[in-house]
Amino acid sequence: MKKLLRLLALSCAVGLAVAAAGVATAADPRYTVVEIDPRTDRLELFLRDRTGAPFHRFDRLEAWLAGQGRQLVFAVNAGMYHADFSPVGLLVQEGRELAPLNLDAGAGNFFLQPNGVFAVTEAGARVVESSEYPALAQRERVRLATQSGPLLLRRGVVHPRFIPGSDSRKIRNGVGIAGDKALFVISEEPVSFHEFALHFRDVLHCRDALYLDGTVSALHSRALGRSDFRRELGPILGVALP
Repeated sequence: MKKLLRLLALSCAVGLAVAAAGVATAADPRYTVVEIDPRTDRLELFLRDRTGAPFHRFDRLEAWLAGQGRQLVFAVNAGMYHADFSPVGLLVQEGRELAPLNLDAGAGNFFLQPNGVFAVTEAGARVVESSEYPALAQRERVRLATQSGPLLLRRGVVHPRFIPGSDSRKIRNGVGIAGDKALFVISEEPVSFHEFALHFRDVLHCRDALYLDGTVSALHSRALGRSDFRRELGPILGVALP
């Protein structure tokens, strides 16, 4: 059954933070949804450790954080990357731009225009079309951002290139914005782009949503006792406590 998770930070007697989850169920078994409130759940972007080595996997990131006295409670792959695991497009980590916005034309899902950026600013979580990002960055201080493509939804409209009834079906994951929340979704069976976008729009009531990937889609959730591994990852979005 679909699981809608809410990650909360609680304080224990010794002052360390632990994670709790509220789980709701729904009728559609094809999707797992993790709800993040950036006002209380501090999302972070992870790519390389202090030696410059990519993390590649959730368990390696988990072990690295544990060495700092932190616990990885949630993580997903955070967008598309090159063979050296560097991001194809924009990557902003703790306010520092590590890779620039990519507005080039090209082949593949990343360049299926319009593509977009998931960002967390001082005002909250955003999904914007890539060419709109510079204006967003001028208006609001961007703490983290990752670029991917294609956009699934833009202002409530499904991407114009998606084909109803398409036989191109994959395990897919993405992120949508619903009110103040960021909804991270992974399909539990292969679905088409069009089906995936409709789930964000019609079931989760998102107006803006961004595709993160299909081939490497993976979820780590302590609440679910789940830590996927399909292929080595580039950028990773996560919540770590305390």
